[in-house]
Order: sequence, then structure tokens, then C-alpha cells
Amino acid sequence: MNPQELFCLNIDCVAKGQRGRGNIQIHSQKEKRCICTECGQTFSFSKGTLFYRLRTEPEIVIKVIILLAHGCPIPAIVAAYGLDERTIKRWQQLAGRHCQAVHEEVVEKKQLDLGQVQADEIKVKMQGFTVWMAMAIAVGPRLWLGGVISQQRDKALIAGLVAKIRKMALCRPLLLAVDGLASYPGAFVRAFRSPLPRRGAGGRPRLLSWPDIAIVQVVKQRKADSLAIRRRIFQGGQELVERLLLQTQHGGVINTAYIERLNATFRQRLAHLARRTRCPARESATLTAGMYILGCFYNFCSPHKSLRLKIWITELTWRWAQRTPAIAAGITDHIWTPTELLWFRVPPEPWSPPKQRGRRSKETLKLIEKWCS
Repeated sequence: MNPQELFCLNIDCVAKGQRGRGNIQIHSQKEKRCICTECGQTFSFSKGTLFYRLRTEPEIVIKVIILLAHGCPIPAIVAAYGLDERTIKRWQQLAGRHCQAVHEEVVEKKQLDLGQVQADEIKVKMQGFTVWMAMAIAVGPRLWLGGVISQQRDKALIAGLVAKIRKMALCRPLLLAVDGLASYPGAFVRAFRSPLPRRGAGGRPRLLSWPDIAIVQVVKQRKADSLAIRRRIFQGGQELVERLLLQTQHGGVINTAYIERLNATFRQRLAHLARRTRCPARESATLTAGMYILGCFYNFCSPHKSLRLKIWITELTWRWAQRTPAIAAGITDHIWTPTELLWFRVPPEPWSPPKQRGRRSKETLKLIEKWCS
């Protein structure tokens, strides 16, 4: 146990969520408990992680999650480890919520120069009904930006996905490539706008569209003996589109190949998405958990062959430096192991002084100066 890597999780503690403050000490080495010297509360070393209050050894749980993230169906894990099926499903739900929190903390809170984003939907057959899974990818770093699941392929599904993209995008030249679904262009136009400062009192602020936003569509029409593909530019000029294509994918034509490859990866490595699968998901929550587990493994733990860099040691010898999408996007500086991902602690919101009228007390001012400086 390294107390310097931990933080207090007490919602009333002024040192809540802050690492390296020196307020976390070891309380019991045998019971693996720590104590916060600021609020005096003790907590387990595993609190705030996937393994909190689990009776099974963490090594077994990690192996089961790795198998789930690589397409192994639950009946096979039951036969291999002798575990109960309900236990594995519970671990999957816990790991899904944990990976969702990690993705929201590490990826969605970043402001990135995305360059080109491609979005698409997958039709998933559940047990007795179907749902739609909409996902997006940043083409340059191959970064999975997130996904939304809904029972209807409607405007709400597309708006939820577009909101995730808008949250992470910097106001830079951006190419948005989608299929022929009519909901995408309008959702992108409405999302990528910023309010202007208001003059006077009251009223809704005027919204200004972002400059250099290009929206393109790839419309595929299947015929009896051929496949017709039409590429059209909904917004932006031809010169801007060609420049962004050269910048993000080294040229080529308008396409949605990168998101389609990501869809194939998800279908291969998530048992519920396999075609003609014998283990469909029964609830949308199960599919959401699997999506975030696989998405985090894809972003942080799986090196991408197209992202590797050639490092020359001498004039005649060289080696490949493997990179994950998170490394290529500048989010992290190393390849995460599954253990590091599942033990990652998401810090809570930092402590803020209570709202009150009048002058603050001297004790409150001292706390603000000590912990919020």
C-alpha cells in the first residue's frame, strides 16, 4: 500500500479527492486499512475501486474481466473457473460502472483537437428485442470517444452521441463523417455552436456556429448485383475536406472505414454483439457494461498496429514503439495493464467551502487557504 497514491473519499472532508497532501496514513497493515488525518475516518485500501467488498481474490476477478473483454462468453467462464453465473454478471456490472467512470474522468473531461470524427450505429439483437448502439471514433489517434444505447434509432440517440463529441472537441477545424442517416447533419449543426456575450439584460444569447466544421456523408445503396456509394458534402468546402483528410488519414476519399473497423472489433470482442450469438444480452445495462469495458481496454490496454512508431537505435537497427489510442491522443504516457485499469481510483469532486451569507469565519478561511490554493 502506498498512501501517497490514495485520497480521502469522505464527502465532508476538506481533503476529499486530493492526492499527495500527506493526509493519508496506514492504519492497519494486516487489515489493509488507511486513515485520513484530516477527518479521522478510516477506510479500506480497495474503497473506490472495483474490488471493494468483494470476497474473491482480485487476481481471479481481473482474469474474468479480461476474458469478458476478449469475447469469451459467460458459460465458458463458468465451466473454466467453477463460478456462479450470477457472480460473473455482477462482476461485469461492477466493472462496467467502473470503466464508465474511468472513461468519463480520463477521456470525456479532456479537450482534444479531434481532426476527424466518424460515427455509426450497430443494430444489436437482444433476447426478445433489439437495440441500437451508436459510437464514435477520432480517426487520427483511433480513440474511442464513447457510445450511447437506445431502443430506437431516433434523434435522441444521435443527439446523445453528438453531445459526447461536442464535449471533448476543441474549436478547431473538424471533419465529421457519417452514413446516410438524416438525423446526423442537423444534430451536428445544432451542437457545434457557442453563445455570444449578451448585450443588455435578459433574452436568449445568440448562437454562433463554429468555423471550419465540415460534415460529409457516405450513402450506400445495395442493389441486386452491386453496391452504389455516393459521397456528399453537407457542410464545408472541398478544399477544407481534402485538407482534413490529408491531415488525419494521409489522404484518400471520404469514407467511414475507421468506424466500421471499430464496429467489427466490438462484434469480435464482445460476445453479446456476435452475429447469430447463442448468448444475447437480456438487459440494456448488460450491453452498456460490456461496451464500456471493451472501450476502456481498447483505448488504454490494446496497442494499435497503425499507431506504432519506428525508433532508430543506430543507422541500421531500429525497433517499434507500441502505442495505444490513449497514448496517441496525449491522454497517457504508457500502456495500461488490465490491473492498472481496474484498480484506477476516480477522484470525487474536490471540496468547496459551504455557501453562506456574510463574512466567513477564520477557520473557514484557513481551510480555503490550505486546501484550495
